[in-house]
Amino acid sequence: MLGNNLPPKPEVIALYNQRNIRRMRLYDPNQDALQALRGSNIEVMLGVPNTDLQRVAASQANANTWVQNNVRNYAGNVKFRYIAVGNEVKPSDSLAQFLVPAIRNIRTAIVAAGIGNQIKVSTAIDTGTLGESFPPSKGSFRPDYRQLLDPIIRFLVNNQAPLLVNLYPYFSYDGNTAISLDYALFRSQSPVVSDPPLQYRNLFDAILDAVYAALEKSGGGSLEIVVSESGWPTAGGGARGATNIENARTYNQNLIQHVKAGTPKKPGKPIETYIFAMFDENTKQGNEIERHWGLFLPNKQPKYQINFN
Repeated sequence: MLGNNLPPKPEVIALYNQRNIRRMRLYDPNQDALQALRGSNIEVMLGVPNTDLQRVAASQANANTWVQNNVRNYAGNVKFRYIAVGNEVKPSDSLAQFLVPAIRNIRTAIVAAGIGNQIKVSTAIDTGTLGESFPPSKGSFRPDYRQLLDPIIRFLVNNQAPLLVNLYPYFSYDGNTAISLDYALFRSQSPVVSDPPLQYRNLFDAILDAVYAALEKSGGGSLEIVVSESGWPTAGGGARGATNIENARTYNQNLIQHVKAGTPKKPGKPIETYIFAMFDENTKQGNEIERHWGLFLPNKQPKYQINFN
């Protein structure tokens, strides 16, 4: 994480255990973090950072080395669940050409290491990939993304791995005055969007089911989605002034309760979801809002009360 005031890694692991948080997403193979995870039983989604994509795509040997150093060396007592190769890579990025070869090389290395059965290889996309998303059943991927996404979808289908999606109702709410705060915070008591035969009472479900609809239209109807990021900022402004502690607490607490039940399109199927983020990132570049997503303060006290059970 991008902060200069964060607690030592072993203390963070202790905080996870104390709060009964059983899964973690690491965006890069920080060796101190991986050491601290040994023997913890916390399941890990480990990232291959975008800055590593070109090197890992260049040769199978490079991918094998990455897996040896960052996965195999720890796999005896760190529970790896996913390798997320790249995060929110866009077709216009210079790195885009390396994404699919990097995914394939990491998967080959994982299989060669004998751990292909327990660790799934995927990539994380954002919902900017959607061209159409309303109503959810009309969900489709943007034409300019298809060249990048289609081979990824084929790879995931062939390897029975989930698609990782970073999903933020906050940004949809902040950018569209037609969306009510109750709909974004899981507080609507009656359906807000009708998409016969389905009805939607919250924005999270509507966005997620739009991605499912887009997958069905692009050969990925069999895929599961893991929500690899979601959350709500506690400060930093925003066009509609919804960044505060009360809204963040409401969103994240309701999210934790809600994902147990599935979406209207996939009812009864719990949605594996990762909340962004454990701590504020005080050195992160970009708009002020980027630095205020944490659940906990640097002293490990909760920024607001929240129950993870």
